[in-house]
This record gives sequence, structure tokens and C-alpha cells, in this order.
Amino acid sequence: MKKICIVTATRAEYGLLRCLMEDIQLSASLELQLIVTGTHLSPEYGMTVDEITNDGFSIDDKVEIMLSSDSSIGVSKAMGLAQISFAESLERLGPDAVLVLGDRYELLPIALAAVISRIPVIHLNGGELTEGAIDEVIRHALTKLSSLHFTAIEEYRRRVIQMGEHPKTVFNVGEVGLDNLNRISYHNKDDFEISIGSKLSKRNLLVTYHPETTKSLDSNVADFNELLNSLRELLNTLLIFTKSNADVGGKKINNLIDDFVDNHPNAICFNSLGRVRYLSALKYVDAVIGNSSSGIVEAPSFNVASINIGDRQKGRVRAESVIDVSPTQHEIRDALKTVYSTGYSEVLRNVSNPYGQGDSSAQVVKILEDINLGNLTIKSFFDVSFTHA
Repeated sequence: MKKICIVTATRAEYGLLRCLMEDIQLSASLELQLIVTGTHLSPEYGMTVDEITNDGFSIDDKVEIMLSSDSSIGVSKAMGLAQISFAESLERLGPDAVLVLGDRYELLPIALAAVISRIPVIHLNGGELTEGAIDEVIRHALTKLSSLHFTAIEEYRRRVIQMGEHPKTVFNVGEVGLDNLNRISYHNKDDFEISIGSKLSKRNLLVTYHPETTKSLDSNVADFNELLNSLRELLNTLLIFTKSNADVGGKKINNLIDDFVDNHPNAICFNSLGRVRYLSALKYVDAVIGNSSSGIVEAPSFNVASINIGDRQKGRVRAESVIDVSPTQHEIRDALKTVYSTGYSEVLRNVSNPYGQGDSSAQVVKILEDINLGNLTIKSFFDVSFTHA
């Protein structure tokens, strides 16, 4: 049995990994190890570790790395604590490989701890671009620390190879998070309304906004206030907010959300909707608005519009249902007019999601079953030919 240790640090990441975790458990030749860390263990961010246990997964270790500060110093200290703690955790568990997804800062020290212990790192969702977030450089650093790669589209696969990773170790499998769409039991409308404690309105928007971590706090606050001012203008609209991740400046964004909801009769807020409620929401809202990756990756599969604000997701491949706007009140207002225009429903009806059809986890498991993980501990740089310097 090959012991595959999956690390999850946030609600969004767990939602993407869940089906893969299920399929690893069902494999006759793979053993799932699970380490939970980061915001999962924080009441401030919804204590989402409970969702993991309620889904029936056994947790092999819980690693506390969250500090109370969301400043750049606080984040750096949390990363330092993560490397110390994960070195000890990996020593106890002795996995054959460590699997991480995405680009969160918590993952960098985890991968470093694995590399130092000569444990191969498996990375999902490399090769993507998000030019408005510090995650951009962390993702590429994780690629170089990893020995096996699973990307969401072919363009991203080529980019990972361009970074010197051998083509035989880079597999385009689609977005593993889309597997959820074919496996969950969605809430019907009545149950969804009960679950959020509110009736749906004539119009409904799902709002998720994270700081652009390449910008100053003041700039992020100004940008977010442009969004809030746009939302204040809306009539007969239920606004469903989910709070920001534990990025630098995230607490300030969350405080602004709380103030808005306290003073708006048609706004509600959640630390975390959870996987089923969030995906169910995509069946009933008119649009996703903000700068979450879910507006790029998941929303198109529901033929629902996404208003993507600013540069946090800049560089990601997107479907026609994504409307990119600057963080200004008039551009956001114009995008909302487009969403509710008569002709736009035809655009949404014909949307195709470039990230796959929800059959990725089985592909990953088959490759993990067949591959010799022992051959991945030593990497060599793969040179690609290019025509310009």
C-alpha cells in the first residue's frame, strides 16, 4: 500500500480535494493519510475541520499553525511554525508521498519539510496564473519543489514543463474539484432557503472577495468599498456573502462585510457555506461576484454568470460566462446590467467549462497506483527548446 498524505488548510481547498480523497480510500493499493491545518482549525473561519469529520474522513494529524495576526509578519511566522510542525508530523506518519493542491502560503513550508525528508511531493493545479496575488509565485515555487504534477488544462501542463519539469511527470487531468458536481446531493430550493436562514429574492448574488495580496491594504479596502457601494444600489436582491480567506488583509475585508450586513436588510453572511450549500447556491443565484477562483472554475458548469473583479485571477483561462471588470463602481454596475440583460441568457446557456467534466479524480488515482513513487525522490531539470530569450 502506497501511503498518500493529503494536506488541507482551507475550506475551498478541501472542497476541491474531497472526491480525490474518497477515491484514494477506495483504491486497493493506496492508503489515505490526512493532515488538517490552517483555517480548518480556527473558529474565526468557521472551524471547518468539523465538515471533514462529518464527511466521514479519519484525520491522522491536526497541525495548528494559525496566528492571530493577518499581517505579512504574522503570515511569515505562521509559515515558519508550519515547517517545524510538519517536519515532526511527517516523521511520525512516514508517508510515501505528500499531496498538496494550489498555491496557498501554508503549503510552501509543508512542501519544504517533505523535500528535506526525501518524501516526494505531488502537486495539483500547477501552471496557472493569478497575477493579482502573492500566490502566483508560491504556486510556481511549489511546482519546483514537486516531483509529480496534475494540471487542470493542457495550457497549464505545457507551462509546468516549461519550468523544467519532465513531461513524463506532468499529467493534464482536468480540475479535480469539478468531480463534486457529479457526486453531491444538492439542496432543493426550500431546503437551501432553510439552510441559509433566508428566502431567496427576485434576484440573488453570491459574493466572495479576497484581498489582492500584491496590493496595499488601503488599496484593497478602497477596491472592496467600490463593490459594496455597487451592491447598495441594488433592489429586490438577496446578497449572500462568504468571508475572505486568511490572506494578508483578510480580517479587514471581513470586518467590512460584517458592517455591511449589519446595515443591509437583504444581506447575509457566512464564514463558510460548506461544500454542499455552496454548490447548491450556484444553482439558485444569478451570478457569482467578487474575485474567487470558484467564479472561474466552478460557476461555468452551472451556466451561471461570474463578475470577476480586479487582477487576483488575472491570467487564468476562463469561460465566456466570466465578465472581467476593474474594481470601480461604474464597471461593476455595467456588468450587473449585462447579467440581467435579455440576450445574456443565451450566452450562459451555451457556456462550456474549459476545466473538464468532473472525471479527474479517477485519472489521478490510476496514475498514483501505477507509478513508482521511489523514482521521484531525485529530480532532473528538463530543458525545452525555445525561440527567443
